[in-house]
Amino acid sequence: MALLQEAPPRWFTALARRTRSSGLRVLTSRNVCPRLQAILADWHPDLIASWEGGSNQILLRHPGRVLEHRRMTLAWRPEQRRMHWARLELPAEGRVCVANLHASAGLPSQASRELPAAADAALEWSTSDPLVLGGDFNLRPARQPEPFARLRELGFSGPTAGDAIDHLLARGLRVVEAPARLAPLGLSDHLPVAAAFVR
Repeated sequence: MALLQEAPPRWFTALARRTRSSGLRVLTSRNVCPRLQAILADWHPDLIASWEGGSNQILLRHPGRVLEHRRMTLAWRPEQRRMHWARLELPAEGRVCVANLHASAGLPSQASRELPAAADAALEWSTSDPLVLGGDFNLRPARQPEPFARLRELGFSGPTAGDAIDHLLARGLRVVEAPARLAPLGLSDHLPVAAAFVR
């Protein structure tokens, strides 16, 4: 599966088709006038930049399937930030839950409240199923250790790195490959993060 944060909403269908995936999308910030934003993005992508609109996306490779989907608004200001959660049926692993979020940027005290709130909700919704919590937390464990200590208390695996803001953490799963940053793909100003977990 893949978790994307602040991806242009109109990328969703093409990304799913090209990766032979299905998935879920939740709108986040800067979705003001989608048709006009799309025209401007096609005409001059560097001019509109992130003002094309944002969404958090979960892509799931077939034959995995989505059993349930929920959303949670983490913040309305200065920009809307949302987490979305899904219960999945995976062929090799059975039922696994995943939560994808993008916490508030440039506001570490606000993001430090958003992250534990998102984790608590995701754990409640997941009940006894394993959970992967990932996304752009906008928090670096070396600078803001408290939220990550709280996640460890809740049983989550460790963060990507002390200076990272993008993380993949798991609870109820064994870490086969620890989260690590990969080479840039050119689609984002963030390095992609990959990890492998099993039951």
